[in-house]
This record gives sequence, structure tokens and C-alpha cells, in this order.
Amino acid sequence: MYKYNNSLKSWPFEEAQKVYKRINRINHNNKGYVLFETGYGPSGLPHIGTFGEVLRTTMVMHAFRRIAPEIPCKLFAFSDDMDGLRKVPTNVPNQSLLQENLEKPLTSIPDPFEKYGSFAEHNNAMLCGFLDSFGFEYEFKSSTEIYKSGNFNNALVKILENYEKIMEIMIPSLREERQKTYSPFLPICRKTGKVLQVPIKEIKLQESSVVYEDPETGSLECTSILDGHCKLQWKVDWGMRWAALGVDYEMSGKDLIDSVKLSSSICRVIGGDSPECLSYELFLDEEAKKISKSKGNGLSMEDWLKYAPEESLSYYMYQSPKRAKRLFFDVIPNAMDDYIDSVNKFYETDDDNKRMDSAVFHIHNGPPPHYKNCLKFSMLLNLVEACSTSDSKILFGFIEKYAEKYDYSKETVNFLEKLARYAVKYYKDFVEGKRFYKKPNDIEKQILRELVENFREDQNAEELQTIIFDMGKKYYKDDVKQCFVLLYEILFGTNNGPKMGSFISLYGVKNTIKLLKDRGELDC
Repeated sequence: MYKYNNSLKSWPFEEAQKVYKRINRINHNNKGYVLFETGYGPSGLPHIGTFGEVLRTTMVMHAFRRIAPEIPCKLFAFSDDMDGLRKVPTNVPNQSLLQENLEKPLTSIPDPFEKYGSFAEHNNAMLCGFLDSFGFEYEFKSSTEIYKSGNFNNALVKILENYEKIMEIMIPSLREERQKTYSPFLPICRKTGKVLQVPIKEIKLQESSVVYEDPETGSLECTSILDGHCKLQWKVDWGMRWAALGVDYEMSGKDLIDSVKLSSSICRVIGGDSPECLSYELFLDEEAKKISKSKGNGLSMEDWLKYAPEESLSYYMYQSPKRAKRLFFDVIPNAMDDYIDSVNKFYETDDDNKRMDSAVFHIHNGPPPHYKNCLKFSMLLNLVEACSTSDSKILFGFIEKYAEKYDYSKETVNFLEKLARYAVKYYKDFVEGKRFYKKPNDIEKQILRELVENFREDQNAEELQTIIFDMGKKYYKDDVKQCFVLLYEILFGTNNGPKMGSFISLYGVKNTIKLLKDRGELDC
């Protein structure tokens, strides 16, 4: 239905073009497919930033398929589960258990939740379960499994063969003290099972092994670099993985820009072609601090989905990936409303280019569900406020009457009823009891009386809106907006709100008049 052309400017198509040019530039694809990758460090529970990275990468992959439908694509969700645990996450149980197993590979540490065979297995399962619930198309890859299976062996030998060149790349990036002990290889201690950060004393190319000094005994130990007996430092590991797997595209946070450069250099040193990379801005919590899976600050995926459907989260992740985003509860209503706006705009145009460049096209990988003229989430929150109810069934009654009046489709009604349940939950947890209603003065009471006298049951939303607008011109001259602000402050306890004509039509003229009389303390 939709054909790609190179005039499309949305960021997933721009990123997909970079991948397409890369494939043509390197002029070979021995894998038989284009590989997109996203990485995950399972030292803590998966967080919303992890989900955002997979979602965005998927959007680029889908855009690439429209550019080059004849070229197969894959997405690897790669878990760095062979990493040693350096510190205990604060948001998991059995802290002492993890403390006892510090520095061991995550796949060798017991699960503090006592559900899986290891801590990594637990966190990997949580990641996969969530990605599966969204229907992502991906292949899960475990660092531990690939190392131990020998599939990284050839690349590891190349790292060993280019040991000095890699040291020349890495050493200038390190602090002086770290330079003295740094090595690309991290031996796995046979006695303790720990991932050792120790200097390498000797390289044995013929045996594919390294010699290091045991930090406890001081004795020299020799170990193979193959089959999972050694792990690479993460920046070297990243570059090695790109070369070994043939990764064509990967995105990462802005804080890793320098790491991307180093890993790209290492990838090229061992004969690989570094992938196209997008550096996205970081996700911030309520206090504008970077969210962390070990601290558990900011908003989790589960938190968001308590208060709004997945479309809103996907929309929020789509917008401006190179701009920092606050991830806290107050962003949810706007994200939901913006999603609904984007759906409406999609169907307001017949221009295929504008449709393909819209957020909802990338969210749904094609045309979105058509919720024609759908009520906003913020409108439903105001309806909950006006009704003073936590019973979503009461809201359903208003929605169904409104739907009948404006000829809503069954699909739209079902979507709105789902939104109403979210709105009740959001209102109870974040709004109820936190708003203060304006007490009108004598002139403001007169405005309310005149509005009440002019409102009639047979008026539609536009006619009701016009009455308020005309009242604003009468009392506020050029600052008509103040009449609407007056209603917001009296009805909702805030200085902004929905299109009032639409709200009155939804809530009902009779109900609105009663609410104005009660909240405005009118004696008429």
C-alpha cells in the first residue's frame, strides 16, 4: 500500500537510509541478512530505557524493510550476562546473597528472587517476557552461551593477535592508575569463579592463552582465552561482538559516545566493519537524574502501563530520540493525548509521505487503528474530576451517550472505555485531593449565571463553545481565554483544560449547570 521514497524525513527512515548506504558501501553481506542489535546489561532489573532502545531499533528495522524489502533482517537482543557483578542493586531482595557473589559472572550468581537458575536468567526472562508482550520480533542472545559455545573463538584469537594495537587504542582513554592494571582479557578464576581484572603478564599466541598473576596467591596462572575461560573488557567486547556477529546497526545512550568510538576502532582492527550507530539522549527521573536499573529510579515499564496503554509509551519513546526526556508520572496524560492527535492527523491527510512520516505509522508499522475524533485522555481525567467518582462504569455511561450522539465506531468506544479505566486509576493516584477550586468573586459569579442561563440541552459542542467565547469577549475584551481559565479553575481546580464545548457535551448540559452552581456557589 505504501511505497518508500527518499523524500521521507522521519528519523527511522533517515537511520534506515544510513544502513542501506552501509550495505552498499561494504559491498558484501556474508550473513545473508542485515543485523540490528540492541544490548542489555542484566546486572539489574530491565527498565523502561531498555524497552525504548528495542522499540526504536525495531522502528529503524521496519523502515529499512520498506527501503529494501528484498533484504532479510534480524534483530538480536544481546544480554551481557557474562559480566561480573560489580555492585549490589538496591531494588532486589536477598542483598547478602548478591554481596557474597560479587565479581562472579551474572549467570553464575544464584537468583535472589529464587525463581530461576541464576540472577541473569531471572533478569533475562523479565526482559524477554516484556518484549514478547509487545510482540517484538527478535532473537535473544546470551553472552555466556556464545562465549562457552566457541562461537566467539575466532574473534577472540584476532583480539589476542592484535593485543598491542588494542592496548594502544584503550590506554589513552584510561586514568593513570587504571592504565597500570588494564588488559582486554578478564580471566575467569578456576578457584573462585570470579571475573578477574588483573594485568596480563604474558601472551601465548600458539596456545591461544594468557598468563596472569593470581591476586590472592601471587602465583602465575595460564588460562585459555577460548570457550568462556576469559571474558573481554566491555568496550573491547563490544567491538569484538560487532565484528564476530556482523552487526550493521546499534544505538546507545549519549553517555557512550566515546565508548562507541573506541569499540568501532577495535572492530576495524580485527577486520570488522563498525556498524551505523545512533546516540540517543538519556532518560531522566523526576529530579532530572539519569535513570538507573541498579537504583530503580524513574518510571518502570510496569508503572507506565498501570495508567495508560502501550500505544502511549511507544509514542513517547518515538518522539525526538536525540532530546533528553523526563520519565515520570506527569508525562503520561500528554503522551496519550499526543498519540490520539497523531492518529487523527494520520487520517486527515491522503498524502502517503505525510502518513509514513507520522509517529503512529512507525508505532504500528503501518496504518494505526482509526479512533475518529477520539476523546482525549485529559478530557476523561476531567470527567472523573467532575463526576467525583472512582467507578469507571459511570464514565462508560457518559462515553456511550456521547458516542451515540457523534456516531463513534464500536472500536473507538471500546478504546475509550479502556482509557476510562486508566483515567480513574491515574486520577486516584496522582490528582485526587491535590487540586484547589477557585472561589469566584461577584463579577465572576455574574459570568457563571449568564452562562447557565444561555446553556440549553439541544446545543452541540460547537454552539456551547461559542457561548463561552462570546461571554469572554463581553467580560474580558481581547483576553477571551480568561473566561475559559475561569471555568477550568472552578470546575477542575487547574488553569488549563479541555475544549469546554466538548466537555459540556460529554458531561451533559444539565450536569454541567449543576456543577457550576455547586462549585460557583450560585444562588440562582
